[in-house]
Amino acid sequence: MTRTRRRRWPWVVAGVLALLLTVVAIVVVPILTHVDQGGSNQEEAADAWPLEASAAGDDGRDRHLEIHSVEPGGSVDTSALAPGDRFVVSGTGYDPARGIYVAICAIPDDPAVKPGPCLGGVPADEAVEVPEGTIQFAPSNWINDDWAWRLFGARSYDDPASGTFTAYLEVPATADEKVDCREVACALYTRNDHTASSDRVQDVYIPLGFVG
Repeated sequence: MTRTRRRRWPWVVAGVLALLLTVVAIVVVPILTHVDQGGSNQEEAADAWPLEASAAGDDGRDRHLEIHSVEPGGSVDTSALAPGDRFVVSGTGYDPARGIYVAICAIPDDPAVKPGPCLGGVPADEAVEVPEGTIQFAPSNWINDDWAWRLFGARSYDDPASGTFTAYLEVPATADEKVDCREVACALYTRNDHTASSDRVQDVYIPLGFVG
């Protein structure tokens, strides 16, 4: 019996190592091999405080971003948001091969620069348990269709084929040690997550104003 156990443990260790190496490869290789796709080329909105935005990216994808009220038939005043306000975000046309952050961030002067800092930061990549189908409002949402990243709390795309997603935002404190959205222009943003953080092709935004 003892000899059998001794013969088995090297195979168990080898199996665990193989699994870990597979996960590392799935996570790391796409980051190292990613080639930036260009800019988002967002169209200018006709309204001062729009509820939607569109962009024809250099990668050939037409992206559309919208803000919706939590209440059916309700409205969202994007010019006068306050901490604790909630709204729903939907998008389509995004690249499901890349994850995105959905967050309230400072608008950079140069569109070639990554948006930010962002209120409440961006979602942590620490492993968390989120029950399937749970709706959690948060200062930022992380959308990534890779099963490995979903283990760390990312939400999956609603429909990867069309690049459609839904996010649930709750406005955090509008000022912290990194940014004050009462003093600088901020917006609801989508941008590539840490797997392609230098790639601006999925930067789409809707300007926001704050009263508190």
